[in-house]
Amino acid sequence: MTLLIAIEGIDGSGKGTQAAKLNAHLNAIGHKSSLLSFPRYRQTCFGQKIGDFLNGSFGSLDAVHPLLVSLLFAGDRFESKELVEQTLAEHDVVVCDRYVASNVAHQGAKVDGAERTQLIEWIQHLEFSIYRLTPARLTLFLDVPVDHAQRLIAAKSKRDYTDKSADLQEADGHYLARVRDVYLELARGTGWETIPCVHGSSVRSVDEIAADVASVVVPFIGKQPKP
Repeated sequence: MTLLIAIEGIDGSGKGTQAAKLNAHLNAIGHKSSLLSFPRYRQTCFGQKIGDFLNGSFGSLDAVHPLLVSLLFAGDRFESKELVEQTLAEHDVVVCDRYVASNVAHQGAKVDGAERTQLIEWIQHLEFSIYRLTPARLTLFLDVPVDHAQRLIAAKSKRDYTDKSADLQEADGHYLARVRDVYLELARGTGWETIPCVHGSSVRSVDEIAADVASVVVPFIGKQPKP
């Protein structure tokens, strides 16, 4: 069975960079690996609407109920389901830069208590039971405090879905802190691997973080039963 590995973290945590480095490393050591990134802003109808939402076309970040927002992100993956399944069929490993857990963390961060629990359960039911998406076999959480993440966001190159230096989510430090809290809660409760990306007051180097990621993923792959 092909392994689907998800790289998660708040905006600015380096998910795209680390997912790409992991994919390249796995191919270099003999695995047949492929990389997918979500949202697919330009490739799906839902992805285009996600870009509109993040650019503020539907109002402020809290103007749209998180359940409705979750439909956009889940719809982007559902619209990509054939691509995901084809990629899984053709490779040994598929590395995802964001996956279902991203929807859970970002939307769950907007509510509290029982409402958060119910929303998380609803999103997981939607994506896995209704849309029948393949679950990740391994999830790695890149943990970066918000102040460091926002400095990294400011240094990002231009994205294809926005002309702004930071989208609605990236610009709201309070919101990102809540997203990080949900991610930490998920990581503790679901057996994810957490990769600290900051040491002391400094962000660790890309290569240091990549080495930690590989040190988790490569042995995990080695423990899986052969087809």
